[in-house]
Amino acid sequence: MSSASNKTRRLTAMAMLVAVSVILLYLVHFPIFPAASFLEYDPADIPILIGAFLFGPTAGLAITVVASVIQGVTVSAASGPIGIIMHIISTGSMVLVAGNIYRKMHTRKGAAIALVAGVITMTTAMCICNLIFTPIFMGAPIEAVLSMLVPIIMPFNLIKSGVNSVITFVVYKSISRLVTGQEK
Repeated sequence: MSSASNKTRRLTAMAMLVAVSVILLYLVHFPIFPAASFLEYDPADIPILIGAFLFGPTAGLAITVVASVIQGVTVSAASGPIGIIMHIISTGSMVLVAGNIYRKMHTRKGAAIALVAGVITMTTAMCICNLIFTPIFMGAPIEAVLSMLVPIIMPFNLIKSGVNSVITFVVYKSISRLVTGQEK
């Protein structure tokens, strides 16, 4: 295949992953903790993680940004610009870490390590982001957000990113064969 064909195939696959991410968010989203119904689980990060594993961390970040903006003006419009920014930070931090580790350790064990590191990174990033953005978005005092940090925000992000990582780990190999037409 020529270089132009490879670039076209890669961009097409990345666009498809963005589309799947948006569709997954549209179809599946629900709160995990009633006390913080604004924190919803969704599987939209699975195709983004797959993209980071297939094409590298920079491509994963690009998929994150495009998907976040599309989701933020359609399915998740109520969260506005703050929701877009938080999604870019949360998923972006995860795919950059996981994608970089997987690029260096291109094995099942490497994928597992990459995903665990991504979960820890995303959870940490979202604890910080919630302290900054939730008081602005919800109009709540920072003390209220601090009181939710350990019992709600941290477990939510561990659950969401953990579930998405496990699903990514399970489906990645078969999806990569489908997207690339070869074993990856």
